[in-house]
Amino acid sequence: MASPKDWQELTHLTHGQAIVVERVRLADKDIVIEGSFDLPQLARLDLEDQVFVIAFVRSHGSIKEMERVFGVSYPTIKARLTRIADSLDFVETNPTPSKNEILERLQQGLITADDAVRALEALK
Repeated sequence: MASPKDWQELTHLTHGQAIVVERVRLADKDIVIEGSFDLPQLARLDLEDQVFVIAFVRSHGSIKEMERVFGVSYPTIKARLTRIADSLDFVETNPTPSKNEILERLQQGLITADDAVRALEALK
C-alpha cells in the first residue's frame, strides 16, 4: 500500500504535472483494475497545499487555529484558502434528478404534482 512518503516522492517527481493512473491493485485482494483514472482533486494539489487542507480540516475550519499552527496572519490564511478553492472544481451535491427519481419523489409524497411537472419540464 502507498504510504504518505510514496505520495510525497511521486509529487516531487512529477513537479505538479498531471498524473493518470493506469493500473490499480486492491491491496487485500488479488484484483487488478486497468484503465485510465484521474487522481481526485485533492490528490492533485501540491504537497504543501495538501498539508494545509489536512490541517484546516483537523482544525475544524478554525482560521484562528490555522494562524496558530502556521504562524501567519488571518489574511494570509484566507488568501491561501481562496487560492486553493479557486483551483478546485465545484462538486455538485444536488445533481439534477432523472425522470425516474422525480416520479419516485412524487410517489413518495416528497414533492407535489406541480413540482414534479416543473422538474420534468426542466429536463427537456
